[in-house]
Amino acid sequence: MPAPVPTYDTSAPVLVTGATGYVAGWLVSRLLDEGFTVHAAVRDPSNAKKTGPLQALADAKPGTIKFFKADLLDPGSYTEAMQGCAVVFHTASPFTVTVADAQRDLVDPALNGTRNVLESANEVESVRRVVVTSSCAAIYGVIEDVAKASGGILTENDWNTSSSLTVTPYNYSKTLAERAAWEMAGAQNRWKFVVINPALVLGPGISPDQTSESFNYMKAFGNGALKDGAPPREIGMVDVRDVAEAHMRAGFVPEADGRHITFAEAQGFIYIADVLREKFGDAWPFPVVEAPSAGPKLPWRADNSKSQRDLGLVYHPVSQAITDMFEQLVEAGAIPRP
Repeated sequence: MPAPVPTYDTSAPVLVTGATGYVAGWLVSRLLDEGFTVHAAVRDPSNAKKTGPLQALADAKPGTIKFFKADLLDPGSYTEAMQGCAVVFHTASPFTVTVADAQRDLVDPALNGTRNVLESANEVESVRRVVVTSSCAAIYGVIEDVAKASGGILTENDWNTSSSLTVTPYNYSKTLAERAAWEMAGAQNRWKFVVINPALVLGPGISPDQTSESFNYMKAFGNGALKDGAPPREIGMVDVRDVAEAHMRAGFVPEADGRHITFAEAQGFIYIADVLREKFGDAWPFPVVEAPSAGPKLPWRADNSKSQRDLGLVYHPVSQAITDMFEQLVEAGAIPRP
């Protein structure tokens, strides 16, 4: 039986790290819907281009927002923002696959940032729960790992052991960060620890100029970069709004515990092109085939039943996330009209 929708106690503020990020924006929106005071930790509170969309949400919703300056690589910088907060949502971590230095650009901010946030949680007595945005990238590194999982299906018991600084380094950064978080959570007994492990997140942002790699993927379908063929692989996909809801439930369902694989469907990348063509026609250079592959396309399989059972999540079709995201980018001029 699915978990009931939690009762939200808004008497204490909550902290969202990386509040101007992709998933974080929708999480902040949900928190404001419920009337929370959100402490939004950002690198530069004076950057109105970044903070403006969040402030606009707060102006239109029951909750309120307060901005705090914090940096993943600056020890102690989250302590002020965390004061009085009962729940900490740590979403801040870079999602990009093109970096000059994987250690500097991916591992250091993901790993040291997580440690810095949890060290502050250890110091701030008001904190009762910490929710960390990890990833399915911490569960597997390369598609061949799926077949090695029990029954060929990834579960919360699986950990990525194939990634490194040179092999899927983003996955490596998420794995190191989550393992460090578990180590720190296990060394204390005051706050509860819950993890969300999303697959590929799709859907519109609260503003169209956010920098998640997900937006680069979607732009590639519309700007001709993939016109000769979609990547010949399968992956889990999930609507960003469902991921935000997963965080909400993780923060406030009393029994929520441990990791939660979060995805709605396993699809090939060609599926994105098929959805876009059906909705928007053939005017854009959507790929019609998959790019050639050196080997067979391996299936992506994972078990999302824990997120449905323990958090009460009801997943929405990713087709809507795909069309909403593409439409937003076209309207913003990020994808050229044909």
